Amino acid sequence: GAYDIDRAINLENAGSDFLVIDTAHAHNRNVISSLKKIRKAIHIDIIAGNIATAEAAEDLISMGVDGLRVGIGPGSICTTRIVAGVGVPQLTAISDVADVAGEHGIPIIADGGIRYSGDMIKALAAGASTVMLGSLLAGTEESPGTEMIINGRKYKAYRGMGSIGAIKAGKSDRYGKLGSNEFIAEGVEGSVPYRGKVSENLFQFVGGIKTGMGYLGAENIEQLKEKAVFVKITNNGLKESHPHDIRIVSEPPNYQNFDVY
Repeated sequence: GAYDIDRAINLENAGSDFLVIDTAHAHNRNVISSLKKIRKAIHIDIIAGNIATAEAAEDLISMGVDGLRVGIGPGSICTTRIVAGVGVPQLTAISDVADVAGEHGIPIIADGGIRYSGDMIKALAAGASTVMLGSLLAGTEESPGTEMIINGRKYKAYRGMGSIGAIKAGKSDRYGKLGSNEFIAEGVEGSVPYRGKVSENLFQFVGGIKTGMGYLGAENIEQLKEKAVFVKITNNGLKESHPHDIRIVSEPPNYQNFDVY
């Protein structure tokens, strides 16, 4: 509405580099209508999301977006696919959107589903220009989550924007529930292991990405996209990919077993 346009103009005047239109489902009339109006009102870049299909990418690009955020339901604290029955596996969503976005030179942010630095490599190889992290940084010292001790180990609180707690705290507009006193949650509240400082974690993530690129002989992300080849694996192949047949007694800083299988 008019309030959103005023905010967008004020943000541009304040020196913002870009504006993000953030909603759980960006491929709808209201978002597209707002995007069209905001695009006419400001000159800085606009990133819109989230989406998960090529058709959504086409429609948003036609409205003048400068970047797209991809991910419907892949987040560790998201229940959208279970509660609403809607979503696309993240790697497929990235690839489908990239097929369209690449033709227009529009970058993609892969939002959700990242457990390890290896997942970052896969997202970039599938067509993303960058990745967005939630749970991997939620346990860091700098994150706002409350610290707690569970079975002698330090954890930090972490919740989804679609959780009851977040909605009650005023985040309901992202899920189209503004003004409602009855909530249909699309996320959970929980805790994640304490992970130390952000800088220490980013060092490990960047190192993992560089290692993956080195295996493929890629000097940059564009070469990574060209050289990477995806293969299907079975559930047994996934088990084989993780450490197995051993009790881990010393956990490295770049690997935690999340019981993903």
